[in-house]
Amino acid sequence: MGGVTGWCAGYLFQRVGKIAATAVGGGFLLLQMANHSGYVQVDWKKVEKDVNKAKKHLKKKANKAVPEINTFIEEATDFIKRNIVLSSGFVGGFFLGLAS
Repeated sequence: MGGVTGWCAGYLFQRVGKIAATAVGGGFLLLQMANHSGYVQVDWKKVEKDVNKAKKHLKKKANKAVPEINTFIEEATDFIKRNIVLSSGFVGGFFLGLAS
């Protein structure tokens, strides 16, 4: 059961990943072409200001989230240990799905 589920998840992950990568790459290419042609003007000082503001905000949020993440990791590890056969079948199937 774990192998079949893993294969399905891996196969879908591969297909969706290719589509998403194509869409994102195509979007970047179009933006670069528009920038090169003069259709887009970037205010780099505003970009830098906004990025620094976002970094400060993320740093605050990350410090608060650390205990929650550790709890989640411990619960996931316990689940994997209790269901080692299902988990290993899922992982193997996932990799086979990615390869197909």
